Amino acid sequence: MKHTLIFLLIATFIYACGGSDSPEGTKSTEQTAAATPQADGKKIYKQYCVTCHGLYGDMGASGAFNLTTSELPLADRIVVITKGRGAMTPFENLLDADEIAAVAEYTLELKK
Repeated sequence: MKHTLIFLLIATFIYACGGSDSPEGTKSTEQTAAATPQADGKKIYKQYCVTCHGLYGDMGASGAFNLTTSELPLADRIVVITKGRGAMTPFENLLDADEIAAVAEYTLELKK
């Protein structure tokens, strides 16, 4: 009985301490930060922007600007997405700064 109890305690200890994929047993802050995926501008665009701008940026529903011909630089696109313009809703309360920047960068890819 004593041997069984000791075995269970040791097995529990090994189970609780094991299971890490990294050789040191814990991941450093740098490894965790590096593993954080970047915001996917295309995915966010499809979720929030397609309704008015269309899949290719040229739909123009509800007065949306044609993104395929827009000459706005990246910084101005970030401001428009953040604060909104005209009928466009501001996204500052829906998306974080990285997500907004990713969407702005993606909209540059829509230019013809």
